[in-house]
Amino acid sequence: MAEYLTKDLRNIALMGHGSEGKTTLAEAMLFAAGNIDRQGKVEDGSTTTDYDPEETKRGISISAAMAPVEWKNVKINLIDVPGYFDFIGESIGPMRVANTVGIVVSAVGGLSVGAEKAWDAATKQGCARMFIINQMDRENADFDKVLQGLRDRYGTSVVPLIAPIGSAAKFKGVVNLLENKAFEGAGKTLKEVPVPAELEDAVAHYIEEITEAAAEADDDLLMKYFEEGELSHEDILVGFRKGMQAGRIVPVVAVSAGSGVGVAKLLDMMADYLNSPAGRVAEGVNPKTGEAETRTCDNGEPFSAFVFKTVADPFVGKLSLVKVTSGTLTPGTALYNASQEKAEKAGGLFVMRGKKQTNVPVLNAGDIGALSRLNVTVTGDTLCDPNSPVRFPGIDFPEPCFSKAVYAGKQGEEDKVFTGLARLQEEDPSIQIVKNAETTETLLSGQGELHLDVVRSKLASKFGATAVLEDPKVPYRETIRKTVSAQGRHKKQSGGHGQFGDVWIEFSPIGDTTIEFEFVDAVVGGVVPRNFIPSVEKGLRENIVKGVLAGYPMVGLRAKLYDGSYHSVDSSEMAFKTAARIAYRKGCQEASPALLEPIMHVKVLVPDEYMGDIMGDINKRRGRIMGMNQVDGMQQVVAEVPQAEMFKYATDLRSMTQARGSFTMSFERYEEVPADVAKKIVDAAKKEEEDED
Repeated sequence: MAEYLTKDLRNIALMGHGSEGKTTLAEAMLFAAGNIDRQGKVEDGSTTTDYDPEETKRGISISAAMAPVEWKNVKINLIDVPGYFDFIGESIGPMRVANTVGIVVSAVGGLSVGAEKAWDAATKQGCARMFIINQMDRENADFDKVLQGLRDRYGTSVVPLIAPIGSAAKFKGVVNLLENKAFEGAGKTLKEVPVPAELEDAVAHYIEEITEAAAEADDDLLMKYFEEGELSHEDILVGFRKGMQAGRIVPVVAVSAGSGVGVAKLLDMMADYLNSPAGRVAEGVNPKTGEAETRTCDNGEPFSAFVFKTVADPFVGKLSLVKVTSGTLTPGTALYNASQEKAEKAGGLFVMRGKKQTNVPVLNAGDIGALSRLNVTVTGDTLCDPNSPVRFPGIDFPEPCFSKAVYAGKQGEEDKVFTGLARLQEEDPSIQIVKNAETTETLLSGQGELHLDVVRSKLASKFGATAVLEDPKVPYRETIRKTVSAQGRHKKQSGGHGQFGDVWIEFSPIGDTTIEFEFVDAVVGGVVPRNFIPSVEKGLRENIVKGVLAGYPMVGLRAKLYDGSYHSVDSSEMAFKTAARIAYRKGCQEASPALLEPIMHVKVLVPDEYMGDIMGDINKRRGRIMGMNQVDGMQQVVAEVPQAEMFKYATDLRSMTQARGSFTMSFERYEEVPADVAKKIVDAAKKEEEDED
């Protein structure tokens, strides 16, 4: 692959809803540029960017993948980003390194939830945006209708740049409105033709809109436009580029990735009109002094690079995908990881096209490539010149909202499973693996059911480890509701040295379930010798880990030892521990035991139109609405809901709100379980105990 200067680079993330044709479009662009010999198909599992076995099996994109397109002496670094919401974590790294987000929408369906989310994310990140109306060759394709829908939502900043000639089966070409030129065909059949007579009025109107938008992007151009009533082609291009960079112009292009019509003109537009990364300023800090630092995207600056994705390959090893933020990168460049504050050494420097790795001698500022075998580097880290250190902000991945308990599928494979999961977490930091100390389960958490199923499948295909995913156990608790006294008497004589311990203990509720256990020594007169009292407390503490109802830990329990007796020969520490256990079981069974469940503090963010459904659903989950707030133009519902009712909420919320809703959840407190629900839990626990026996 040739070396490209910063001015000849374009970094573009293809984003949008699932199944809108992003992967097919990337494939069509590679084919049109002659970078691949044949155009693969998603349904055949033969595309460049969907190369993972899970992607070819499922027919969807799972991981962000690079597809650099070399077109007319310009390198267009395409990043194909998954559109399914379970893989939202895959979009965050590419957003950090892209200059432009190409939002792909269907010519039939128009604006979708995925497109809305891509727009919001691009706006937040400060990326330029463009809409690519794909599938113009499909039946019922309607460019004008989709364009109007985009304008209704995002205003007059949305302007057409490449308009279609015909639609559905009659989609045969496009008009480049900036050039006022028409083209028909695709590939070798592409030819320039006169603008069709029936489109002349529409084209003239579109050109006027583009001219006005370009003028409004620059004060000098606006004055010139007012004075002369027109702008030169060069003026329009200057204003267009400024407007795109500032987000005041969002161009719209029409293509069909399947037939290839319009793809070459889309590549022309990207190469000729879109901004290069040259001159972009990245803000960071000096890791040694904490002082602010900046790096300009220029070869003359000290080297720095940002790691936006990690690929874990069991055969090749770890690959770190990087964007060179400043300076140049060669295989021999001295690397300092400013995030980990350690020196690094790479095994090689590559450019990735799908899974294909091409060795390159140098990457200039603004370019994207991959380094192999970095030891400590992870996604979100900064690599830099050790003599000019800088650290850029890391990546904030979304909090997991769906969890499963993970077990090894085969006995003895535990190490294999959890080592593999740790490797996959390097590749996808949006998953979490946490050991729950209360239930002793290891929880695998991610963005949804599909997300975790893909992780499980990758574990098997990449690392040969079989994992089983199950619903997590709820960490219930038990407590008592009234005060009782109970005797624990342990007497055993079978010849020789016997065992004797006798205690009277008052059990009472503390009233605060955050306090597990409180022991009170109220013995007077030496009825229980001082040296045996610690054994009574120890016996109680050992036994409160298992309650009397369903075997869950006991909390909020006060035990007051106030009486007892002993034998001068047969009493022992073990005998008094046993006596304490007997008193505990007897006393708690008589003290009106109750089951407690964790209550979660839940914040759900949804558009107004879904409020009724959300509130009704929370009530069905035994939840309580605590309040509502207006947040960023959406409604925030604050509620308290039992944890047991929230395990599949991520999937259900996505279904109820067409994926427009989101939620966060944190532990609030423990609360008594309603009697009917408690009975089911206790019965299930007893049945499980019987099955184990």
